[in-house]
Amino acid sequence: MISADLVKELRDKTGVSVMQCKKALEEAAGDMNKALDILSRKSADIARKKSDRELGAGTVASYVHSNAQVGAMVLLSSETDFVSKNEEFVALARDIAMHATATRPQYVRRSDISQEELAHLNEIFAPEAAGKPDGIREKVIEGKINSRLKETVLLEQPFIKDDTKTIQDLIDGASQKFGERVEVSKLAVFAVK
Repeated sequence: MISADLVKELRDKTGVSVMQCKKALEEAAGDMNKALDILSRKSADIARKKSDRELGAGTVASYVHSNAQVGAMVLLSSETDFVSKNEEFVALARDIAMHATATRPQYVRRSDISQEELAHLNEIFAPEAAGKPDGIREKVIEGKINSRLKETVLLEQPFIKDDTKTIQDLIDGASQKFGERVEVSKLAVFAVK
């Protein structure tokens, strides 16, 4: 039997619904860390199921670094105004803007990268894989490209406040928490140099 206090503790940590917290704790036999892992895995599945829903609301957040030399603006979209006006949703948008200010991503998602840019990256890393057997050469190039894209694609970057999560993990968690599709729709980073 899972106690109400344990469910409340998990809910306070995650913001996820009481029923989802209870189910995760039951599945984890009362182990808080396992329940957190279960909720984390389920958040990606929930986000995928909501991926075709229409985004009709959102919030714009900005962050300017204290030196006033770099800043970012982000449009974090949701399905309803009810969610987009939620304090936690607005705080998430601000956190993403702060993260973008620190990391200066070039793209929001992989699909934003042109085929020409991907071909260029392939050309850059091909000499490093030269002399390797055919099957290995492609994997080396692919690994180097993936590593580079984790630096330049916002959703693939580790979150600066918690490097155990990517920005995509935060978005998936928000979809689970709010019960709606959540997406970074636009991002702009500005820097003096």
